[in-house]
Amino acid sequence: MKAVTNFITRSILILLTTIWFTTVISAQELDKEKVKALVESKNFVFKVQSVQPLGGPGRQTTGEYDLKFLGDSIVSYLPYFGRAYSAPDPGDPGGINFTSTAFEYKAKPKKKGGWNIEVSPSDTKDVRQLNLTVSDSGYSQLQVTSNNRQSISYYGYIVERK
Repeated sequence: MKAVTNFITRSILILLTTIWFTTVISAQELDKEKVKALVESKNFVFKVQSVQPLGGPGRQTTGEYDLKFLGDSIVSYLPYFGRAYSAPDPGDPGGINFTSTAFEYKAKPKKKGGWNIEVSPSDTKDVRQLNLTVSDSGYSQLQVTSNNRQSISYYGYIVERK
């Protein structure tokens, strides 16, 4: 009986490890030059894998959340967990959802590879600044600073916009 239990446990562990490695490998297929071209073109999508609210536990996302850079505009569809300092407007769908066409985009290379991207939208009422750190392989961290909510961080990767 113990041998059967050990076999089943090992099989499940091997299956889960294989699924995890397949997911990680398929999530990133970008090289350094491709990531550089995407960052400089302002034409890419940041895909969210997990969320870290300020002072709260991190959470894995279950939906398709992203931040799209479309060259001349930004479209945000991000979840929000944390403290708000004012009540939301009636009809507000929640999360950090906006479209901006008036923003400042500064991409600076980091000393040890990758980029720091600072985005300051001027046509949103809540989001003050977006700080996106992108590695040479495309893995990224996004920190959102808001006027009416606590800061929140998102972890994920960038992909080419389709």
